[in-house]
Amino acid sequence: MSGAGAPTLTVDGTGLRVVVVAASWHTVVMDGLLAGAQRALADAHVSDVTVVRVPGTFELPVAARHAAEHGADAVVALGVVIRGGTPHFDYVCQAATLGLTDVAVRHGVPVGFGVLTCDDEAQALDRAGLPGSHEDKGAEAAQAAVATVVALRGSLAQSPGQPLGGTR
Repeated sequence: MSGAGAPTLTVDGTGLRVVVVAASWHTVVMDGLLAGAQRALADAHVSDVTVVRVPGTFELPVAARHAAEHGADAVVALGVVIRGGTPHFDYVCQAATLGLTDVAVRHGVPVGFGVLTCDDEAQALDRAGLPGSHEDKGAEAAQAAVATVVALRGSLAQSPGQPLGGTR
């Protein structure tokens, strides 16, 4: 199971504006990821949440960029790509990963990466945060995005040259 060693994140995101961009393919999996992200954001006291649905995982970066350019404090990107018999899987996964990374780096807006890249539907269902799932990658992506905003904002109060989140 890939979730071994994951940190437990508990953060207060009160006052943050978070945009969740979610693909529409694989409805059952996507509904689970979206519900997990929404639960995690509510648990973090984030009340300003906008959900934007796009056709597929390939479209996530452009929607994330739009959110970053229009005032989002963080973006949570949710999608699922299931390997098939063609190279399509590799192209979509690489485009989504590089595109979302580019949005975060260029705009300085944390992007929670909740894109499942699975060999089959069973793996996706096991990570979707549904009853019987072993992992909740939607919740994990939302927690990571909020925790990163909080960490970065906390670092602004530190003296120059001090590492993020602590002392030397």
